[in-house]
Amino acid sequence: MRIKENTMKKRLNITISEDLIEKMKNYAVYQEKSISSIIEEHFEELLKSPSKLPQKMSLVEYVTTLPKVDLPEDFDYKEEYYKTKAKRYGLKDLF
Repeated sequence: MRIKENTMKKRLNITISEDLIEKMKNYAVYQEKSISSIIEEHFEELLKSPSKLPQKMSLVEYVTTLPKVDLPEDFDYKEEYYKTKAKRYGLKDLF
């Protein structure tokens, strides 16, 4: 994610536990970022549009609008799942 370079910046004081601060310092070093940039990116993510669903439509309502798939009554979802996993990992001999 790219943060605008030319925006004015202000300081923000927050109070969090010392333990969390230490963990975040270690995380920031690992990510090769500053804690400020991590927090800024997180705030940007929080402010993004929460959903791509049509306005005022719940996920359940949206799912019910999706087209139905016709599968045989004896279709074994579990078997198909494991076949697909085996194929993905090169274990075709199992089925």
